Order: sequence, then structure tokens, then C-alpha cells
Amino acid sequence: MSEPVDGLVVGEDGLARPVWASTDPLLRDYYDSEWGMPVQDEQGLFERLSLEAFQSGLSWATILRKRPAFRHAFADFDPETVAGFGDQDVARLLLDAAIIRNRAKILATIGNAQATLRLRAEGGLTELLWSFQPEQTPEPRTPDEVPSRSAESVAAAKELKSRGFSFVGPTTVFALMEAVGIVDTHLLGSHRRGTSGVWADRSI
Repeated sequence: MSEPVDGLVVGEDGLARPVWASTDPLLRDYYDSEWGMPVQDEQGLFERLSLEAFQSGLSWATILRKRPAFRHAFADFDPETVAGFGDQDVARLLLDAAIIRNRAKILATIGNAQATLRLRAEGGLTELLWSFQPEQTPEPRTPDEVPSRSAESVAAAKELKSRGFSFVGPTTVFALMEAVGIVDTHLLGSHRRGTSGVWADRSI
């Protein structure tokens, strides 16, 4: 493995990745196969929105390691099922050491599921989130050039909050937009840059 150049590390496989995805096999696999690829189904977006909320204040590696447990605890993040969770479910989740036992985040996930169902009458969560896709995506050459929020994430966070969602600040929403392909913040030079197909017709 070579030394990082402009925030990228060339692995033994000859592929350039950012430092955060260059050592931990779990993070590397996530980066290579999932992060930044377009997610446009309601359940998939609800899961990632929920995980981003749970990640607040923690490392993403922690969330990934607990992801199977989260899926089990939250019925594979089926919005209809989670929206129906009651006090007994909250008590069960607070006793589940395999997930993040944070009452506020658990209640937010249930509330966000209910908000997701309400959105169906107006086009749904997918339509709302993807409506904030910018005209251009960032073109970071170094990690310092990767933004942590954008005008679109600020606007999306405001809209989500007005629809009853919580734990959806501009930074969390921008991280979600990165994760599901609404923006491409892969570093220029990374083997993953441009692979989502979302920006294939844009010059970068």
C-alpha cells in the first residue's frame, strides 16, 4: 500500500481510495460497493436516513458493524412496520445492546417512519430527497475540499423538518446525499469517482 497522495491511498489491488476507506476491510468494501451509489427506493432511503441519524457523534465504522443488528431490530427498516412501533418496542430497543441505545434517536426513527408514510400522498420520500439534487456536484481534489453541507442540504433539511422529520440537520442530510448518490464527493483520482452513473453526462 502506497503513502497517501492528496488524500488517496493506492492499495495492493492498484485502486486509489481515500484514507478513511483504505485500511478497515468493512469500510473498504462499503466504499467500493455501496457508498455513493444511487438509492431511489423508499425503504432504502429510510434505512440510510435512519443510520445517518444514529451515526451522529459516532464513527461510521461503528454503524456499519451494527447494521445487521439495526436491520433486525427495526424490521429491515420497513417504514410501515417501524411507524407502528409503540412503547413496548421502544423498551425492547433500549435493552438491545447490539444497536445504539439512544432514546431520542429511537423515537426519531419511529417518527421519521410515520413522516415517510405521510409523504406518500405527495410523491414520497424518494421524490422529495432527489428533488434537491444540485445542478453540479463537488469536485474535491483533497479531503479538505469535501464540503460538509451545501445550499441544497440546508434546504432539504428545512423541508424535512417541516414534514415532521427529526435528526435531519444540514450536515446529516449532506452525508445522506453523499451516501445515496445525490451528490458525488469521491475525490478526483479515486477509482470510484463517477461510477454512480448519476453524473455520467456531466463533465468533471
